[in-house]
This record gives sequence, C-alpha cells and structure tokens, in this order.
Amino acid sequence: MSEARDVKSESERRGEVHLDYRGDVAHVTFARPKARNAMTFHMYGRLAEICDELEAREDLKAIVFRGAEGTFVAGTDISEFTAFKSGRDGLDYEKRIDATIARIESLPAPTLAVVEGAAVGGGLAMAAACDIRITTPDARFGVPIAQTLGNCLSAGNLARLERVLGLAQAKALLLLSQMMDGERAYQIGFASFLASREEIDGVVEKQLGKLTSAAPLTIAASRALFLRLKATPPEDADWIERVYGSADFAEGVDAFLAKRKPAWKGR
Repeated sequence: MSEARDVKSESERRGEVHLDYRGDVAHVTFARPKARNAMTFHMYGRLAEICDELEAREDLKAIVFRGAEGTFVAGTDISEFTAFKSGRDGLDYEKRIDATIARIESLPAPTLAVVEGAAVGGGLAMAAACDIRITTPDARFGVPIAQTLGNCLSAGNLARLERVLGLAQAKALLLLSQMMDGERAYQIGFASFLASREEIDGVVEKQLGKLTSAAPLTIAASRALFLRLKATPPEDADWIERVYGSADFAEGVDAFLAKRKPAWKGR
C-alpha cells in the first residue's frame, strides 16, 4: 500500500502531458493539477515527444492545448531550478524552452490554446505560440519574474510576446509584473474569443468546426507565411548567462520556495 502511494506521489510530482485524438483533432492536456499544472522537466520532455508524434501526422485538422482541472499552465515548477549551478544552466534551459515553443508554433495543423485559470511564464509563452486563444474572463496571464525569481526570458520569447501582445503590454507584463485577466486579453486582441467556463467548450467546438471544414491549403499557406513574418531575434546569451548565474536568481528561487520576499542585490 505504501509503495503504491509512493508511486502515485512521484507521478503527481513529475506530472504528465497527455495526447489523445478525437477524429482529426489532437488534444494535448497538461496534467499536474495539484501544482496548477506547473511544468516539470519531465513534462517538457513528454511535450517534446508529443510534438514528434504530431509532426509526423498529415491528417490532423487542429490541435488543442489545455490544462487539466480548470488551469492552463502556471509556469515552470520552481523547484526544478534548485539544481542550477551557473549561468550555463540558464542558457541550456532557455534554449530548451525556445525550442519547445518554436515547435508548437510550427506544428502541422492550426493550434488552439484553451485558457482557464493561470497562464504564467512558460504557460503564457505556450499560449502565445498557438494560433488561436480562447479564454475565460477569470484567466490570468503574466510573467511576474521581476518580483519573484529574478530570471529573464530569451529574446525569442520576448519577440513572440511583443508580436501577440504589442510592445506596451509586453513591457507592462515584464517590467511592472502586471497580471492580465481574460477580459483584458480579449480587449487587446491577444485572445480571439472570450467565454464563461460554462460556455467555453461550446465555443471551442464551434471554432474546431470552422477549422476542420476549411480549405486545407489556405490554412497551411496562411500559417506558413505568418511564420515567415517573424523577425530573427537578436543575440541574448550574454544576458541570459549573467542573470541565471547571478546571486539574485539563486535568492529568487530560495525566496519563492520559502514563501518570503526576495532581497535583491543587483549581482
């Protein structure tokens, strides 16, 4: 009995990302509800495997990303950062996140992010990488790392946020640690649709109906050409290594896990 509990506990700690198919629509579900679906490195690895499978499919008409039990993704699990020893670890981590987000953007079928609850940090980046965002009014979007961890985003993810949020809103999220609700996301055009929790499934099904009945080549060409509009992000390795290798980042991780306010030193 104790062994079974230990296995279940380890499974809950690692979390999971599930993939299932309903006809020609793939559904990807982030499942670690006790931690608001915060991503572990195991979950990022599983997401990469799912992208491998999805990239090999030529019959899909849409891909839906959603979090289990009413929350999208509350960022990366902070305890994963306790193993970081230097700025090089930060570089490797940001490259991994960049690669994951880029793969979501280039999947072979239109992607929908169904956002309820928190879409923070990496969760915001994944939602931003999707073609369409459908959200509830009480959803929460943000990257409050200037007040919590003291790390930074890659230039690629900053460019992505600027494209889908606009420069002013992206800076407000990063510099002021602003949190944006679903209504605000819809008002500025980040979310394509706003629906209550009771109505959101119906909205999702309606938009999936439009995608699955659309001209395949028009959809494919539009998505491919939108990707070509992306500007190449500038070099960012110097700042990522400096920030992740700093005493402030180590302090941010310790303070977050201890549930106390960090004491920044600027070094």
